[in-house]
Amino acid sequence: MHSMHSEPLDYLVVGAGPAGLQLGQLLQAAGHGYRILESGHAPGTFFRTFPRHRTLISINKVHNGTDDPELNLRMDWNSLLSPDDRLLFTRYSKRYFPHADDLVRYLADFAEAFKLDIAYDTRVERIRRDADGYTVTDQHGQGHRARRLVMATGLTRPHTPDIPGIGTAEDYSVVSMDPEDFTDRRVLVIGKGNSALETADNLVETAAVIHVAGPHSIRMAWNSHYVGHLRAVNNNFLDTYQLKSQNALLDGQVLSIDKDPEAGYRVRFSFSRADEVVKELRYDRVIVCTGFRFDASVFDPECRPELVIDDRFAALTPAYESVNVPGLYFAGTLMQQRDFKKSTGGFIHGFRYAVRALSRILDERHHDRPWPHQPLEATPAALADAVMARVNRSSALWQQFGVIGDLIVTPPGKPAHLHEEVPIAYAHESQLAANGDYFTVTLEYGPDHDKVDPFDITVRRTAQNSVDTALDAAYLHPVIRHFRDGELLGMHHMAENLENEWDHPEVHHAPLAEFFARELDRRPSPAGR
Repeated sequence: MHSMHSEPLDYLVVGAGPAGLQLGQLLQAAGHGYRILESGHAPGTFFRTFPRHRTLISINKVHNGTDDPELNLRMDWNSLLSPDDRLLFTRYSKRYFPHADDLVRYLADFAEAFKLDIAYDTRVERIRRDADGYTVTDQHGQGHRARRLVMATGLTRPHTPDIPGIGTAEDYSVVSMDPEDFTDRRVLVIGKGNSALETADNLVETAAVIHVAGPHSIRMAWNSHYVGHLRAVNNNFLDTYQLKSQNALLDGQVLSIDKDPEAGYRVRFSFSRADEVVKELRYDRVIVCTGFRFDASVFDPECRPELVIDDRFAALTPAYESVNVPGLYFAGTLMQQRDFKKSTGGFIHGFRYAVRALSRILDERHHDRPWPHQPLEATPAALADAVMARVNRSSALWQQFGVIGDLIVTPPGKPAHLHEEVPIAYAHESQLAANGDYFTVTLEYGPDHDKVDPFDITVRRTAQNSVDTALDAAYLHPVIRHFRDGELLGMHHMAENLENEWDHPEVHHAPLAEFFARELDRRPSPAGR
């Protein structure tokens, strides 16, 4: 479907996955001229293949004891944001870890419900930039023009480590998923993330020996609070190793892989803990599960975005724009460059809010539409009420912990303004914070939250519902900071709470109101400005 917007469009969006659809719905609602270019014949192409074992690790919790749609989004990691409350993924599956095909079906219905302008079977081959914006050429030689370009392609290329002989191994994206093909074989899986462990798990009943190898220790998501680290649903393999079956985790570097027509693979491996002793190990099959990267090959050299993190991601400004190519923005899992392995920017339940923030940034920067806000009385009690209403309900602050927050601007002698869901890094450099004092409100884990054993009974509960120890809170809790011109002047931690209800008059409200009273008094008087 092609709308009759005159060329050049305001926006071209590359990719009709979750992020492209989310952004398309927002651009359309704002009345901007846009088109989404999609290489596949329907939305969500990536999820037709991945994850290979077809079980998502994004949770889908349907029954949460509330009918508040905002609170329910805290436990729904697959829905996109929209004004239509029927377009929730929870209507497509009741499974806690849903089947990937259900997500593909959901995305197709979302695109159809809003009649989004998507050009299917349109693969981007070349991107050029000139004074007026971008020209994107597809595989049919057709040019698409827009003032600005948003890449929502996700990570489409395998990220393959530079190991001699790795080209002779099998890649996660194409290897057989049938355990029978591995009966009585010795198998090496390279990688220690969820795809590596789901692959190993799948072979536990058939393979003779499974080794899972990589340079870093396994990080458990329950410990790091990063959902891309190893999830419990994929950790059965760890049991088979620690309880002494024939499987093992190898910590160290694969130095080389030699495929021998007679004897399978000979792999040289350097063990990190054993003073880098090098051993030659023999395997029948070697599977590479080392993740994915962004494909920048379609960009002309003069508009190719600078890459970071092993060249896997484009480097982004706090506005999700390429650091070196103006007017080139990124949406979806590519946004995780901003919070890599810290928060949830790599996943639907994180980037749906970042994409909504991007749409507001674009409105502000390019369409002269200020960030939506609501006025507040600039009194300690009113500000404390507003913060408590938000932290007890917001799903954006909950999911994008430490990354997206609310911004309260308190110009002297005027009403305060609450701006919801602003990326904190962007807030500091935006016009919103340019008028003097402002407060940020985020939900955060404690500074050393990932060093603490979350199951150690002696560590955790000191901070529970106690004002004095709120600073020691390792678990998720609200943090309010006072800034002037980007400089931190004051900070308040609200006490953590088992049920994440920060609404106790003495424990939560009173200390917060006292903090606001103290900080508001530190503002310059209106005359002094």
